[in-house]
Amino acid sequence: MPPAVNAKSVTRNVGWSVLSKTGTFGLKFVTVPILARILSPDEFGAVAVALAAVQFLAMIGGAGFASALILQEDEDAVTVHSVFWTNLAISALLAFVIYVYAEPIAGMLGATEAAYLLRTMCLLIPLQLGGDVAYALLARRMQFSKDALWSMISESLGATIALVLALAGVGVWALVAQLFSSALIRIWGLYAVSRYRPGFAFSMRRVLALTRFSLGMMGSEVANFVTFQSPMVVISRHLGLADAGAYSAANRFSSIPNQVVLSAVMGVLFPAFSSMMHDRERRSQALMLSTQVTTVLLAPMMFGLWAVAEPAMRVLFGEQWAYAWPVLGLLAISKGILTPCSTFVPYLKGIGRGGVLFWWALLRAAVTTAAVATGALRGSLVEAMIALCIVNAIVLAGYSWIVFRADDKPFLRGFLQASRPMFTSIVMAVAVRALLDTYGHIIPNPALQMVVGILVGGVIYTVLILLTERPLLRTLMALARKTTPAATTAAAIAE
Repeated sequence: MPPAVNAKSVTRNVGWSVLSKTGTFGLKFVTVPILARILSPDEFGAVAVALAAVQFLAMIGGAGFASALILQEDEDAVTVHSVFWTNLAISALLAFVIYVYAEPIAGMLGATEAAYLLRTMCLLIPLQLGGDVAYALLARRMQFSKDALWSMISESLGATIALVLALAGVGVWALVAQLFSSALIRIWGLYAVSRYRPGFAFSMRRVLALTRFSLGMMGSEVANFVTFQSPMVVISRHLGLADAGAYSAANRFSSIPNQVVLSAVMGVLFPAFSSMMHDRERRSQALMLSTQVTTVLLAPMMFGLWAVAEPAMRVLFGEQWAYAWPVLGLLAISKGILTPCSTFVPYLKGIGRGGVLFWWALLRAAVTTAAVATGALRGSLVEAMIALCIVNAIVLAGYSWIVFRADDKPFLRGFLQASRPMFTSIVMAVAVRALLDTYGHIIPNPALQMVVGILVGGVIYTVLILLTERPLLRTLMALARKTTPAATTAAAIAE
């Protein structure tokens, strides 16, 4: 039986996850711009397209078995071994298929130049799926600190290797080496700390018993993956590898805040909400508090990035990428719009609404792909990103309606309460952008423009939050007296 979820366990695990993602954030904040200065947009685009294909097939190959293991009442050895061998067999088959059919797959993705990368990167599938069982065991034991430690180590060493190789002039292979080294180090660490050793046991009956949950989870995860990766494929097919590279670089950088906050919290929220499945009042309070806090943290980062996108692109990525600053800004807006949705997926998973999550994710994937394709067909990467922003605004309303209906909360009241920090962030960002457009010529240095924009935005946002979120701040201050400040939200969720 998985250990009981309480304030102490959630607080500790969120704290470790946040520490891990913060370290990764600092690393990527440095390495992504450096690699972008050394490598060309075409090289970024080729790796991004190949990686999208590999990750998509790896997700299908996993079939959601790791998530199903987390929710099992007992840590049955035969079931665990059966999942390991199933994952290994499927991943080996998928890697073989990619290797043999690399050219047609690359052509279908609009990047025939990336076929040679697909043949190499197909080996990432067994590496990714091979660690699923070890991670599932750590997750069900609520030992996120061990996973966090090895995530930091693997990402740090992988990024260091990539930088050294890029500076040595190996080109696109620097990015490939980063992916392989990080995957190898992480899988070794997961097996070391989970103490799992594959046994020669297999039961097809037990594997099939997991599919009732795992297939539904896999379906929603695949749909979500299509949502996030389909723009890359569409852009590559219709606009070329250079635009795909610009999208990839801007997307990787603008995703860093989400990776820090959401990736750290989501893994813990899923089991936490699961423990509250039959306690409506408690889960409702946890949903609203966690949504408000993540929105307060994420929304100003995303909309603030839009406000300073032009000087930021020049300072961080260099002049060869300067033309792509509208892409960075629009991607930041598209992600900022969805910040109130940050807790909705683990909430729906945790209360057993996997079917609703699957159908909504499927609809979202189809609409997102169609919208970006429409923008790209009109001949502009910027128009494709504008279409993405419009779709995400619709997604925000739709997700909110689904979640608040499941929570028996009036839609309008719940939506306004959860989204208020996002609207506050928009006001702040518009003010900063207007100030830079009006008085930016006084500060000709892009680095100083970026710094001034960040400082002014921070002051404006702080004042607005003090005026609009006083009840939330009082709640957080009260909770801070009971636990450490860094884990306030986590403790509140579990109480």
